[in-house]
Amino acid sequence: MCSEESRCQPPHFDQRRAVLKGAVGVASLPLIDLAAAVEPNAMRPQAGDVLIHAQGDRRGEVITVADLELGGPQQLAWAMDPQTKTVRDGSRLNQVLLIRLEHEELSPETKTDSADGVVAYSSVCTHQGCDVSQWKAENKMLLCVCHRSEFDPKDKAAVTFGPAPRRLPLLPVKLVEGQLQVAGGFRGKPGFKDM
Repeated sequence: MCSEESRCQPPHFDQRRAVLKGAVGVASLPLIDLAAAVEPNAMRPQAGDVLIHAQGDRRGEVITVADLELGGPQQLAWAMDPQTKTVRDGSRLNQVLLIRLEHEELSPETKTDSADGVVAYSSVCTHQGCDVSQWKAENKMLLCVCHRSEFDPKDKAAVTFGPAPRRLPLLPVKLVEGQLQVAGGFRGKPGFKDM
């Protein structure tokens, strides 16, 4: 027989009610910044990071303008926090292409995010996520060999050929005491839509 107080509720009703109240309480807390949960080496390049060689004999060394051949080809780089020495190599989307061109060759929009003719872009193709790994010296274009998309580093990596749906995200750079530094976050999302 049900009493007025219990209203014929099933066993464990009070436990379920407590769990639900707890869940509602957690849901009402301010949202946690998910970026803070990302490992520092997987975080996207940050303003103030220095750019370092990602491969070869000089891997890990800070890149200067003199390290980049005028007119290309591109060099692969990672960003590194100069204070903690954390290299942001925990995500393929953090790979950066550095190309040094004549300052006068750059479009006005590209010049504003360059340093002494050096421009930086995501190395991941916006079509299917392959590496943009080749350099076409004859017309100074970046090339993704998977599906032949070409990008113009002189004009904010605009697509000039192939199936890539959008330009490579630009990473603003600046010169500080001869070293290339990140001046801000990527202008656009690195990778392609499913990454």
